[in-house]
Amino acid sequence: MTASNRIVLSSDHAAIQLRQAIAAHVAAQGWVVVDIGPATPESTPYPKHGEAAARLVASGDCRFGIIFCGTGQGIMMAANKVKGIRCGVCADTFSARMIRQHNDANMLSLGARVVGEGLALDIVDAFLTAEFEGGRHATRVEMIEALEG
Repeated sequence: MTASNRIVLSSDHAAIQLRQAIAAHVAAQGWVVVDIGPATPESTPYPKHGEAAARLVASGDCRFGIIFCGTGQGIMMAANKVKGIRCGVCADTFSARMIRQHNDANMLSLGARVVGEGLALDIVDAFLTAEFEGGRHATRVEMIEALEG
């Protein structure tokens, strides 16, 4: 098993149901899902879940990560603090495709209180099927990486 077919999913308490639906969806497409929870609905802080997923992507253990909270914003901010992570919040398929094609994003963040399950499935598909275009975009990604210090 290689990281190329592994995807990590994590959320806070507000997004467990959507995370589980996405996990089943991507597993049906052949991805090996590393679902790091949580499993129960007690309140839990999104920063620790965003960081945990981001570390699995940054280490190379997983190719991609999909993270969830109420808006997708807070958990994305936490994930982006991990060196090597380029995560964007998307509420539409165009943005999901573009963060892969132009920014070589390795993580996607979704807001469970923002997008419904059907749209979330489409966003995930757009993200996972898009390929980084390289070229002039590679130079910009290198500029982003240089900001990490």
